[in-house]
Amino acid sequence: MAKTRPMTGTGSPNQRQLRVGEVIRRALSEILARGELHDPELAHVSVTVAEVRVSPDLRQATAFVMPLGGVNTAEVVRALGRNRAELRRLVTDRIGLRFSPELAFRPDTRFDQMDKTREILRSPEVRRDLED
Repeated sequence: MAKTRPMTGTGSPNQRQLRVGEVIRRALSEILARGELHDPELAHVSVTVAEVRVSPDLRQATAFVMPLGGVNTAEVVRALGRNRAELRRLVTDRIGLRFSPELAFRPDTRFDQMDKTREILRSPEVRRDLED
């Protein structure tokens, strides 16, 4: 009888994906905080790595980043994308994985979504419904 495996690619990430994503997130945060990446566009920018999502085969990792204050987000994401090979090498030196995942960078939009949610909750219609 054949073993059946859960389809991890379609649902929520498994524990291994979450663990590897967190290890990569910490490594990227350290690298960017210490200024180990030598790029003039990123030299004086503080970047927050909010989350790293890893594919089920651990070959691709997408880092969701936001510069401090949300200023020049698109430029920072492009600069990180340009330097992804160097970042991959630096991350590989820090983590103990058999394969180093390809890195991709996306802006973290959760802060914008939280602001929209707060705005909705403060609206008179919602406040009226909450008070009843």
